[in-house]
Amino acid sequence: MTMALVRKLYRVPAKRGGRVVYTGEGKDRPEHGIITASHGAHLRIRLDGHKHSGIFHPTWELEYLACPASPWRMCI
Repeated sequence: MTMALVRKLYRVPAKRGGRVVYTGEGKDRPEHGIITASHGAHLRIRLDGHKHSGIFHPTWELEYLACPASPWRMCI
């Protein structure tokens, strides 16, 4: 499934390079991360400080952060 289909199916603003905050797994504090790819109907997200991306459901305990509008810069 492509990123566009994930956005349409789950009605989320998921985009490669987009920033998210993950609050799942009983975490006492949120973790920030970056969307690296889609994986079926899920997202691959690399949490800050981790070497590898994990697989996350697009609507489970994720907050999508707004990205400043700029044609030359990714949201990081």
